Amino acid sequence: MKKLEKSKLTGNKTIQISGSKSISNRLLILESLFATIQIGNLSNSQDTQLLKKALSENTETVDIHHAGTAMRFLTSYYSIQEGKTTILTGSKRMKERPIKNLVTALQNLGVEIEYMENEGFPPLKIKGRKITETKVDVPANISSQFITSLLLIAGKLENGLEINLVGEVTSRSYIEMTLSILTNFGIKSSFIGNTIKVEPFTNNHSSIVNYEVESDWSSASYFYSFAALGRETMHLKSFYKESTQGDSAIAKIYDEFFGIKTTFTEDEHQLTLQPVENFQFPEKIVLDMNDCPDIAQTLCVTAAALKIPFEISGLGTLRVKETDRLLALYNELKKLGTETEITDLTIKSISFNDPEDNISIKTYQDHRMAMSFAPFCLIKELNIEEEDVVEKSYPMFWEDLENLLIKE
Repeated sequence: MKKLEKSKLTGNKTIQISGSKSISNRLLILESLFATIQIGNLSNSQDTQLLKKALSENTETVDIHHAGTAMRFLTSYYSIQEGKTTILTGSKRMKERPIKNLVTALQNLGVEIEYMENEGFPPLKIKGRKITETKVDVPANISSQFITSLLLIAGKLENGLEINLVGEVTSRSYIEMTLSILTNFGIKSSFIGNTIKVEPFTNNHSSIVNYEVESDWSSASYFYSFAALGRETMHLKSFYKESTQGDSAIAKIYDEFFGIKTTFTEDEHQLTLQPVENFQFPEKIVLDMNDCPDIAQTLCVTAAALKIPFEISGLGTLRVKETDRLLALYNELKKLGTETEITDLTIKSISFNDPEDNISIKTYQDHRMAMSFAPFCLIKELNIEEEDVVEKSYPMFWEDLENLLIKE
């Protein structure tokens, strides 16, 4: 258990955040398929390390533990390893996370995949084969990682791939980030309406493509929360102004609702978080976070700490993350004095009361629960249970926090 004493924020500190987990994991799959990428600033997250380890091993059974991204990306990756049978498994929670829509899409492309325990859930038995089918329909409102999983192998298919997204697209920004990475690598694609087309990759690189991974905007979100509550300036490295990461929306959101201005220093790839003096907080926050659901927990805790009413929609994917994040928020925000109402897609504040004494935040084996609630220590002392869960995406989080906080 991590004890966070009531603290103040130190001004003008600089934090170097590791490379984006989302980008790193995409690049690792492409590196394994095409072997012409040199990756710099690779994420040091547990998820990325687990994926890297899985790709380097030649075993029939691959256990990716809690790494949901690895489970999804590897499902497609092993589907095109001709003549190879792979059993893909994970933790108890991983076996509860649905994967049916991705498996069905791959089966419709001709891949032989079998559920080894429960229908629609890992573990999977995958028999790799050559895919010659060129078109597949996929529900548009599923996790974008299912769609990205297919996109990452599409350039390796001799006929390419056309994906028709059926319905309203969820987390479009993550799909666009994947396509941007493919473009940088030299794989041609288009995304028109609800149809994505990826052409087969025919250009054999004569030299290595160097790719420097931008730092992780999801990880940056927690420091926006600290800045909003502590009203001190801080600096984060290494970030790009024209980021392809959906969670870079945090900059605009915190500017509008919490008065945190973001400025970029291009030559150093550094961003500065500058609180606006005498900022007038809004009477209510109403926001659709369909394109950036992973930063919803951070926003809710910030709003709860400042007692700003909020109504957040577009959160359907949070039900099937490391935990049911909407239910987890409902439970843990109560301890901060915030009563909420949740549906399958939304969370809405109902009332604000005094925080509990001796607050102890359950993390539900979810890294984002631990880090999103940590900034509340600027309001009141609290404990974070199972603090090691941060290793999934940000192993240095607690160490970086120590450099920012002064105990009151």
